[in-house]
Amino acid sequence: MAREFLRTMLTPSVRAAQARYYDKQYPNLGAESDPDALGPEEIAFLRERDSFYMATVTENGWPYVQHRGGSTGFLVAISARELLFADYGGNRQLISVGNLQHRARVCLFVIDYPGRTRLKIIGEAQVLDAQAHPELAAAAAPPGGHAAAVERIVRITVRGFDWNCPKFITPRWSRAEVEAATRPLHDRIAALEAELHARAAGS
Repeated sequence: MAREFLRTMLTPSVRAAQARYYDKQYPNLGAESDPDALGPEEIAFLRERDSFYMATVTENGWPYVQHRGGSTGFLVAISARELLFADYGGNRQLISVGNLQHRARVCLFVIDYPGRTRLKIIGEAQVLDAQAHPELAAAAAPPGGHAAAVERIVRITVRGFDWNCPKFITPRWSRAEVEAATRPLHDRIAALEAELHARAAGS
């Protein structure tokens, strides 16, 4: 079980809410323990994703959630407790980057919509300049490359993780997934059309 995620999140206020609404609480997980280590299942799951949501906290205490997307596998697990992803020039607001300078804590929601599966990860993040860390920039470079140069690398030290239940995750499919699923149909249609043309030409 991923103990550290729940131990961190089940604060006294959360436990009070559980007792109020459900008349029970999760078992006490004890004092702070070692961070949860990502296993083969979690690493394989991340390798297949092309987006995630990242929550940070602003300097004035407000939560901020950013969607991050890229090629499949752009969130890289370089070890069981360390993740990397490349950061590029965007709208130049740099809200997440600024938030992480003030408070390093992050929460990631990584979702497989067709499979209705969600992995939550908490950790501490560093924002590093790509020019000062070329080896990390190379490790974080997404599969297939990117049109823009990497400006920063976000390195996340995993503190804990937890899998969510699939309830209420609406299945959604990417264009690539739809094309792969319908390719046999298109191939069959093309073959039938070719057969019809051949029959028409021979008649």
